[in-house]
Amino acid sequence: MTDEREPPDSKLTRSKQRWASEGKFLTGQHAQRTQQRLPPGQHLVNNWPVLDLGLQPDIPRERWRFDVYGSVEQPLSWNWTEFLAQSQSDFVTDIHCVTTWSRYDNRWQGVATRDLLDACMPHDQAQFVALHSYDGYTTNLPLEDFAAPDALLAHSWNGAPLTEEHGGPMRLVVPHLYFWKSAKWLKAIEFVHTDQLGYWEVRGYHRRGNPWAEERYSVD
Repeated sequence: MTDEREPPDSKLTRSKQRWASEGKFLTGQHAQRTQQRLPPGQHLVNNWPVLDLGLQPDIPRERWRFDVYGSVEQPLSWNWTEFLAQSQSDFVTDIHCVTTWSRYDNRWQGVATRDLLDACMPHDQAQFVALHSYDGYTTNLPLEDFAAPDALLAHSWNGAPLTEEHGGPMRLVVPHLYFWKSAKWLKAIEFVHTDQLGYWEVRGYHRRGNPWAEERYSVD
């Protein structure tokens, strides 16, 4: 149901793929999320760095559409007005990027993933989600991570509409994982029975991406 295209090959893409092969930034440390706010190997920033694959799609809201399909009782297809009509949530969470920067206290507004799950009703066999973005990007998540209590489909950040460079008009936010799992410019969510590796996962990055366990790169 998605119009897939291969994202452009950029200098950042090539660098990050090399970092995976070299194990760059790994400290070998583990920490408990409940005991340590800043994960191992991370440093704090006050700005919000912009990282993408070299393409920032311009998606007019009048043409924006978001689909949910796969192993669900109720497939969904929302336009922008329908998306905003869903129950809205506000969460304040941190960002942890695999490139070692973290940013505290980001305020998000959008549709909680748990409310989306109530609307689409995944089948019992659905154990993972595959995320598809307007720029051709993909990533994967276990259903339990997607359903985290502070995960949401965000359209606003710190009281303003999410800008294009940061994934607007809508992106996923799963704050307890490295931020490459929080797909920008989200177009569709596919519920699947088995894990489907995404763009960075097939290029050497970890299947899950827990920052406190330093799950930066694949160990397969």
